[in-house]
Amino acid sequence: MLNSPALVLNRGWYPIGTTTVRDAICLVFREAAKALDHQDCSIHDFDSWTSLSVARGEPCIRTVRLSIRIPEVIILTRYDAIPHHRVPFSRRNIYKRDRYRCQYCGARPPVAELTVDHVVPRSMGGRSTWKNCVLACLRCNRRKASRTLSDARLRLRVSPREPHWSPCISIPVAKRRASWEQFVSEKYWNVELDE
Repeated sequence: MLNSPALVLNRGWYPIGTTTVRDAICLVFREAAKALDHQDCSIHDFDSWTSLSVARGEPCIRTVRLSIRIPEVIILTRYDAIPHHRVPFSRRNIYKRDRYRCQYCGARPPVAELTVDHVVPRSMGGRSTWKNCVLACLRCNRRKASRTLSDARLRLRVSPREPHWSPCISIPVAKRRASWEQFVSEKYWNVELDE
C-alpha cells in the first residue's frame, strides 16, 4: 500500500509527476504538500487529513491510534514551475512527430508499411537522432536504400527536428487511478531508443 503511486501537482494544480504514498504522506507531514480529497476537491494539511473518517473498504494505513486515508493526489505548497523535459527518442514519438506520413512522398500508408529511415545512412556514419530519422514508406525506403538523398534523388518534405515537449506526464495505464483523470489526460508509455 505504501509503495502505490500518488499523483503530484505543482502549486498551480498542474501534474508534474508521481511519487509513492509513503513519500506523499511524508511531504504532507513536513508541510511541503497538501493532500487533496478527490471526492470534494478539499485541501488538507496533515492534521485535517488524519482527522477525515475512513469509509468501510477504503484503503488506509492503520497505526495504533489512527486510520489514515491514502492520499491519491497531493499539491506541492512551494513549487509552481513545470519541469523541463525532452521528448523521449522512441519509435512511437517519431511516428507521432511525422504524423504517420512518409517524409519523402507524403503518402500515409498503413502503419505496418512505414519504417524509420536514417537521412544520413548508418553506413555513412548517420546516427539515430531526431534530426536524422524520419518515417518512410516501404517504397521510398527501398528507393533510398543506404544512399544519400541526392544520390537517391529524394527530397524531404519537412526537415526533421526534435519535437517540443508538451508539459504533461506519461503514466502507465496500469498505475493510474480514477481520481487522477481530471488532472492527467490519456498518454502512452514511451520507451527510449538507443542512440
